[in-house]
Amino acid sequence: MIDRPGNDEAVAATRIWLERAVIGLNLCPFARPVHLHDRIRYSVSAAQSASALIEDLMTELRALAAADPMQCETTLLIHPYVLTEFLDYNAFLTQAGDAVAELGLEGVLQVASFHPRYQFADAGADDIENYTNRSPYPMLHLLRESSVERAVTTHPDTADIYRKNIETLRRLGHEGWRRLWLPKAPGDR
Repeated sequence: MIDRPGNDEAVAATRIWLERAVIGLNLCPFARPVHLHDRIRYSVSAAQSASALIEDLMTELRALAAADPMQCETTLLIHPYVLTEFLDYNAFLTQAGDAVAELGLEGVLQVASFHPRYQFADAGADDIENYTNRSPYPMLHLLRESSVERAVTTHPDTADIYRKNIETLRRLGHEGWRRLWLPKAPGDR
């Protein structure tokens, strides 16, 4: 069972994951500027059912669509109390896509997936490749299509990111991944 954190704890753990893994390992070369310019909204859902999470997701989708991208470019909807089992979470992603369509936001927003037990279809449960999408808590990453398109046009080879991430994680290994989460001494990065 996943811990039942308070909102501040869930956001803090997510920020550490973003800084040490996503940005620190360069798993997403587009995350650093958005993070540095403080244009990520962290929202923690108290939902304890998939139907309640859909309502929170729709609220966040509307908010992101209405927000000025220079103030809020993306949203991380963290949901620690629901869909803690990966297969349930994975099945829910269809509903998340349906929510985007229901709001008329196809082509405007998309949802990416992160989960503590994320597993790619062609990977074993403990394969290091899965860690590219393993987050401290289940979350839905709401992205602007325009941001994705801009990233694709400015990055030399976006199709290569996945392969490089696998290589990075294989070099790091499980022990290296565990070391990422050790407390840092003052002044360490």
